[in-house]
Amino acid sequence: MKQTNYPTDLTDSQWELVKKHLPLQPARRGRPRTDLRAVLNAIFYLQKTGCQWRLLPHDFPHWRTVYGWYTRWRDDGTLRRLHADLVKQVRQRVGKQAQPTVGIIDSQTVKTSASGGTSGYDAGKKTVGRKRFIVVDTLGLIWALAVTPADEAEQDGACLVIHETHEQAKSLKTIYADSAYNRKGLPKWVRQTLGIQIEIVRKIARGFEVLPKRWIVERTFAWLNHDRRLSKDYERRTDSAEAMMHLGQIRRMLTRLTVN
Repeated sequence: MKQTNYPTDLTDSQWELVKKHLPLQPARRGRPRTDLRAVLNAIFYLQKTGCQWRLLPHDFPHWRTVYGWYTRWRDDGTLRRLHADLVKQVRQRVGKQAQPTVGIIDSQTVKTSASGGTSGYDAGKKTVGRKRFIVVDTLGLIWALAVTPADEAEQDGACLVIHETHEQAKSLKTIYADSAYNRKGLPKWVRQTLGIQIEIVRKIARGFEVLPKRWIVERTFAWLNHDRRLSKDYERRTDSAEAMMHLGQIRRMLTRLTVN
């Protein structure tokens, strides 16, 4: 396979962190093994630039090969497991415990493309599209995410990501949220079911202000929006939309772990 030289390509040290998480390829007589590093480079290129699968540069493996591995890693949990492991490594790299005690939750409504797939109408944002729910730690690292139609109620999406965060981080004690999550008994349910306290951060004045803890999750959404594939939701399936979010964060964490 021809070597590529794109800014999104994995370095040798980054590849060392990734390759142990990739499932082994079955041996096939007469067929060479796929260069999985080149496949992952192609996926990162697409995620960053926003190009279509069919328009991947020809110095990557064939787009059908790349797409096939992408869907396999999406469906078998490889991307989620890699993401979860890197989150803990980044935390330990800066001297924190592997699991957090504090989280911040929020959602973002984004428009969908004309490619189809499930979507809904967010009356508050007057937007047809999907919602991205995330829980982050105090470093802005995502511990759980979910993509839903835009008409999904905040408390319903919150239940998904808070429960997933609890499964990964039993040490979690407090989640900061805005007033949208103080409805229909959500804080009480979370406290009684999971033992987690939801602290509501309220606005106290009009105009611009930096709310305690809230800016952390807003910064994470800004990081996501730097990737063209995430500037809106281009995916037909919500699990693909979630996979693209994981890929963006994986690439950023690999950079943090390998920078001198």
